[in-house]
Amino acid sequence: MDLPDWAETLPAAITVCDADGRILAMNARADTTFQASGGRSLVGADLMDCHPERAGRLLAELLATGRANLYTVEKNGRRKLVAQLPWTRDGAFAGLVELSIELPDPLPHHRRDPST
Repeated sequence: MDLPDWAETLPAAITVCDADGRILAMNARADTTFQASGGRSLVGADLMDCHPERAGRLLAELLATGRANLYTVEKNGRRKLVAQLPWTRDGAFAGLVELSIELPDPLPHHRRDPST
């Protein structure tokens, strides 16, 4: 699977897997982020082989149910938003897209509710 050109330069790590958990594609940021684990050589690998048991159980659940998972994480002083989102092909669950976005500190928060 080839990612569109814009995905290569997006300042977020993008990893795409199929419904069986096989990695289909990674953008440049994901290649850099996961370089110690093999970077783009992970394309074709099983996601379960890339995660510890606890994370593997969650990924198996996401693949089985097609639901989304969002969380924040901090590592080496950097905070990230991780979104594991289902993607579809012809209306059927086809796998997950993981976006990992580095968050600024502080992170602005804006309320857009109408004034009362």
